[in-house]
Amino acid sequence: MNIILCAKQVVDVAEIKIDPATKKPVLAGVPQKISDMDKNALEEAIKIKEKHGGKITVVTVGAPDAKERMRELLAMGADEGVLLTQPPQTDYHMIAHLLAGAIKKIGSYDIILCGEASIDMFSGQIGPRLAGLLNIPQITYAQQITVEPTKVVSEKNLGEKSVTMESPFPVLLTVTKESNQPRLPSLMAILASSNKPIHEWSTTDIVSQTLQPKVQTLDVKGIPMQRKNIIFQDDLDQSVGKLVNELAKVGVLR
Repeated sequence: MNIILCAKQVVDVAEIKIDPATKKPVLAGVPQKISDMDKNALEEAIKIKEKHGGKITVVTVGAPDAKERMRELLAMGADEGVLLTQPPQTDYHMIAHLLAGAIKKIGSYDIILCGEASIDMFSGQIGPRLAGLLNIPQITYAQQITVEPTKVVSEKNLGEKSVTMESPFPVLLTVTKESNQPRLPSLMAILASSNKPIHEWSTTDIVSQTLQPKVQTLDVKGIPMQRKNIIFQDDLDQSVGKLVNELAKVGVLR
């Protein structure tokens, strides 16, 4: 199986602070990492490789320092990486075209895996856009994946029901966080990852046309969370009644 994993370097959203005066997220000094669900997708890729053999190629659009985070994926079990230079201003339209161009340059593949969404913007657009550009079938929000000789069978949880879908190769799947627990690389795997190749391709290496964003992000604001610190000290029945009234006032209960 030739497997391609699309991964994204993001800021660690758990470390972001909000400036109370401007409501802007404070990003200075915030560490970066590979988006959590992309690691779930890699874990699925590794399981497929362990059972069927093959090769896992990681493709990332990002800044040069993304190579450091890609090394972690190589240590987990990917075989090689491709880092695509990210233009100054990008949107999902551009990122999807860059990934599609890189995948076409890579050539033969059976499965493309993505996280269901990235933890920073959580749009869930890249997987479906990429499948559309490559004109291949897609299965989104895959929670269980079984690879058979001629097809992929996937199960997704829709809350009150579960749906099982299958597709021939090649196919793109987006993977949920509930699908697995990503492995931690061993010390030997971390050391060995330094010998695995990471290729750096520019925009002109993979697309012939000039890409322009279709959507511009005008502003990003955080939502400050402040506690009211209301304490009810009456008897239990009265406290419950007051709590319900307060929740109804702020729109939590209707």
